[in-house]
Amino acid sequence: MRSPGSVRTAPGPGAHWNNEDADFIREVLDLVGDKWSVLIIGTLADGPVRYSDLSDAIPGISQRMLTLTLKHLQRTGLVTRTSYPEVPPRVEYARTELGTSLLSTVTVRRPPRRNPSPPDGVRQRHRAVGGQRR
Repeated sequence: MRSPGSVRTAPGPGAHWNNEDADFIREVLDLVGDKWSVLIIGTLADGPVRYSDLSDAIPGISQRMLTLTLKHLQRTGLVTRTSYPEVPPRVEYARTELGTSLLSTVTVRRPPRRNPSPPDGVRQRHRAVGGQRR
């Protein structure tokens, strides 16, 4: 049995996480580890967005799931909801500072390719002289 604060011995990227680090990572994933949260927070990158525009911008999300996820993000302080007393009613959602910082933390950027694909013209000339595609 492992004592509190001991170092994990499992192989992989988490091999040296202590229990406190692992707890922190679990907390972050609890906030945005579902399928839609990061997409919603990312869609709010350019400023406040109306509900219908969010729905249109995120393909495949149902109205129910969008509503539930927005409520969860509001409760956790990642998104704000502003209601305007107009006819028809207007509601906008925006990222908070916490939402912005969290998104920059969890956004995975694709590393640069080591061997980028050659331009189309080079590929076509290579095939024309009998080269094979791997």
